[in-house]
Amino acid sequence: MDKRERFYKTIHRESVDRPAFWLGLPTDAALPALLKHFGAKDFQGLKKIVDDDIWTVICPYHSPVSDLIEDPFKFSMFLEHTESSAERTLTQPGFFAGMEDPSEIDRFDWPDPAQYIDREAIRRQMAEAPKDRAIMGVLWASHFQLAFEAFGMEDALITMKLQPECFEAVINRITEFYLQANQIFLEETKGQLDAILIGNDFGTQNGLMTSPEDLREFVFSGTRQMIEQAHSYGVTVVHHSCGSVFDVIPDLIACGADVIHPIQALARNMEPERLKENFGNQVAFCGGLDAQELLVNGTPDAVYQRASELLDLFPTGLVLSPSHEAILPDVPVQNVEAMVRAVRDRG
Repeated sequence: MDKRERFYKTIHRESVDRPAFWLGLPTDAALPALLKHFGAKDFQGLKKIVDDDIWTVICPYHSPVSDLIEDPFKFSMFLEHTESSAERTLTQPGFFAGMEDPSEIDRFDWPDPAQYIDREAIRRQMAEAPKDRAIMGVLWASHFQLAFEAFGMEDALITMKLQPECFEAVINRITEFYLQANQIFLEETKGQLDAILIGNDFGTQNGLMTSPEDLREFVFSGTRQMIEQAHSYGVTVVHHSCGSVFDVIPDLIACGADVIHPIQALARNMEPERLKENFGNQVAFCGGLDAQELLVNGTPDAVYQRASELLDLFPTGLVLSPSHEAILPDVPVQNVEAMVRAVRDRG
């Protein structure tokens, strides 16, 4: 079974030789230790050695205020945007803090994604992508998170309740940006792309950031539009949200999400066993291997054992991966190797 076939059969919950596996996205700080440990010269060489099933292509975005498609607006009133998202915060007051009239939406200098998405770089990345893997475009399209950033989190929640038309005006405008940006990416990759990764962090460790009713009123219409857009190109949608999102997984399924990512295993009600029992016949998952505690502080034997348990629990329907896509420098390379070994031993 080749890697693309394995990916599709896994997410469609069909019989596979082994479930699909995704290493994730090691940060720049974590990558050197991984390259040294696995004897790889570069990231592509590392991917070949670990033998995972997904190759990612990140949408290249470069504007005067941002080089990140996941954070293309300069909403913060205090922090400068850089190529790194390390200084990004949702809690500082944003451009629309105190907004009282929906017409104020036009005061902001909204960027045109067509000006700042590098089409040639997309084509180059696709040409360089290995042909034997499922190709996943990383778009994020985080309209909910960015609405929080546009106001500042506290102000956004207050506006949502007291002046909902103002919150709606902002989140709809952000959604419009991403529908335009995503279409550019989908057009440039038409017929070559297997999946996209989009999403928002709806959850905290113990519950949702706001009520399910608020998400249904203000957020999920945009989510549905972006998923339907991707499906119109024949592309699978992996929907990301960190935290405890158990209560809205049915909503994400109803919006059309094909895969729920990342199964933050230590968040409330997000145990893989619970998700398999409640939703295992409705949707596929990606993630599951705890990156908060186990991968950071566990032994290689413990990582291997838990990865093996997840593969037993999900003989299909789970793309095994860390429960956060970014592998950080605090994850011992021996634990990454143990995860890889557990997958290999299923082959």
